[in-house]
Amino acid sequence: MNKKNLVEEVNIKKSLAPFSCQYTAQIPELLLKLNCSIAISTYQAGKLIFISPKDENSLVQLPRHFEKLMGIAEDVKKDKLALACKDEIIVFSNSKKLANHYPKSPNKYDALYMPRVTYHTGPLDIHDLRFSNDGGLFAVNTLFSCIIKIDDDYNFTPYWTPPFIDKLVSEDRCHLNGMALKNGIPKYATAFNQGNTHQSWRENITKTGVIFDLDTNEVIIGNLAMPHSPRLFGDDLFALLSATGELIKIDINNGKYEVVVKLEGFVRGMSLYKDYLFIGLSKLRKNSSTFGKLEFAEKANQSGIMVIHLPTGSIAGKITYLTSLDEIYDVHIIPDKIRPNILNTIKPDHKAGLMTPDATFWAKSTD
Repeated sequence: MNKKNLVEEVNIKKSLAPFSCQYTAQIPELLLKLNCSIAISTYQAGKLIFISPKDENSLVQLPRHFEKLMGIAEDVKKDKLALACKDEIIVFSNSKKLANHYPKSPNKYDALYMPRVTYHTGPLDIHDLRFSNDGGLFAVNTLFSCIIKIDDDYNFTPYWTPPFIDKLVSEDRCHLNGMALKNGIPKYATAFNQGNTHQSWRENITKTGVIFDLDTNEVIIGNLAMPHSPRLFGDDLFALLSATGELIKIDINNGKYEVVVKLEGFVRGMSLYKDYLFIGLSKLRKNSSTFGKLEFAEKANQSGIMVIHLPTGSIAGKITYLTSLDEIYDVHIIPDKIRPNILNTIKPDHKAGLMTPDATFWAKSTD
């Protein structure tokens, strides 16, 4: 791209609204058909964004600020969300009744997630976050190289540590980042290497990734290119190789994998709903000391969501961001909700909405 074209592109972006995006024509219709919304987290912009179908031809977005937002967890049975932020985890409960009477926009939203509990974890660089079957929370504590349980007794309670990590210290030794649960407890985890020194994973970042079996404490597959987002879909284990743009299916018996689909970009964050897999794409920062000089950095020039029809491995649609959003960490599908809302704890709005087991109330303004 020459200097003139670069200036033109910058000027076009300046004229666009924040979080402007373009999308293939089938995306709104697909979300309506599936009766769901997409939730994405972006630590770079500090936002949770709900993407919902406005009608069969267009999408609507709701961005809400959460500082350095990473993992998203959902308890479908209890209708709760949890978000891993810079130094806290916030748990939200949905109230459709509060949504119906939301003072700023009554009868507009079909869900309203209200903050109920905040765990003050401290800055642990939490990545993946998941609810257990009993309503508790598991998280990947990347800074201390372990998987943890969240409770109200401590900043974190260690649950599992890679066998080569000899002590819990805040050194991000192997960049443990992702976990997949089975029967409500962590079963698999991803890391960038098996190092036991301060940020050792930066040394050969595209060739030393691993996936662990937590039950056996063994590496089931190695030599991976920056693995993220391990997920169990039924009995099948999938993961994303961020540095090659590949979705892979792992054979846990022989330590091999097959590439389901290869995407042009840095892939991280995925959620399966029915037959459709929603995968996050991130645009890598050219000035990043870790990623900017890597061979795939030039290809990782778009951010957004790729939708894959998993049974066939074909691309079913794409959302591409034009402004504001470069890096996506997590992607999560919110089922049975096509216009959700969520209130953060930064503004006082959430304090006016009251929930009891039998009723809801909005406090009247005294202004």
